[in-house]
Amino acid sequence: MSVEISKPVPRPGILDIASYVPGKEHAPGVARVYKLSSNETPLGASPKAIEAVKAAADNLGRYPDGQAIELREAIAAVHGLNPANILCGNGSDELLGLLCHVYLGAGDEGIITEHGFLVYKIQIMGTGATPVVVKEKDYTVDVDAILAAVTERTKIVFIANPGNPTGTYVPVSEIRRLQAGLPKHVVLVLDAAYAEYVRRNDYEAGIEVVSSSSNVVMTRTFSKAYGLAALRVGWMYAPAEIVDAVNRVRAPFNLNAAAIAAGAAAIRDQAFVQQAVSYNQMWVETLTEALEAIGLKVTPSVANFVLIHFPEIDGKRAADADELLTSRGYILRAVRSYGFSNALRMSIGPEEANRGVIAALREFMGRQA
Repeated sequence: MSVEISKPVPRPGILDIASYVPGKEHAPGVARVYKLSSNETPLGASPKAIEAVKAAADNLGRYPDGQAIELREAIAAVHGLNPANILCGNGSDELLGLLCHVYLGAGDEGIITEHGFLVYKIQIMGTGATPVVVKEKDYTVDVDAILAAVTERTKIVFIANPGNPTGTYVPVSEIRRLQAGLPKHVVLVLDAAYAEYVRRNDYEAGIEVVSSSSNVVMTRTFSKAYGLAALRVGWMYAPAEIVDAVNRVRAPFNLNAAAIAAGAAAIRDQAFVQQAVSYNQMWVETLTEALEAIGLKVTPSVANFVLIHFPEIDGKRAADADELLTSRGYILRAVRSYGFSNALRMSIGPEEANRGVIAALREFMGRQA
């Protein structure tokens, strides 16, 4: 006897997925709010990108270029790549999801690391596959742990490099060792959302590894250093076969015309990007030194945020600090969902916000200026 179902039911596993919760934006009762929870650049977008958006408004009645040729060619010119190996997405999040859609299914496994970007797990589970979480070492991706977790069911491995919310990174030598140790049918995804900020001689965002491999993909975003978070612009660099496969399931016109125009203008304006990177480097160093001086632990970061660890003392924990900071209009990111129950992630913000957080936490910790 069949049982009548009275309403649509999602397929098994969908309701087991924990929804992604973005950083807070509001502090009730506070006149001036500084949002330091989503790793947005305080310098905003290049004036040239803003002008490109304004110009795009003249043609709102027309569909955008479905292949985003102008943007792909601009990216290729800056990075010395073949535009045929570049695919653009509605943020790199879309591309991460499409890669899962193409390479994962029920019974498969996708490997992620314990403090990795939450979207990886969501996208893996969305395909019916199983996320396999491996431990990190000192808040950094552990290549040996990943290789030990590989089974015949493994189809994809996600690495955020630099990591979010840790700000740590994996040297290119370790990335190469990981790629060499993976079975050739396993796709290695290098999520380099914060690559523009890294100033380390042993770091490489993924271009070299992709160029010499058949199973590696690098994803990038315009939401961070380029200041285009509102437009949702991302791209990936991958072998031709992977680009072709993802293109087959990509929605037509997935990038709007303003996003294409702004992205192309932004990446051509490398002088503006370098201003953002220099500003960020100065404040990462300044914040780290100041926060450690008042008794807080800060994970060394190469990105545009710092992960601040608080004492295991009543009244001095991260939740207490978050309450104080929010009451003064400084919104940081609680990172319990990333495995840090007593830490806050702080995006590098405008100078007055950065100095305000330092002053508030100095008071919170009971230290004198």
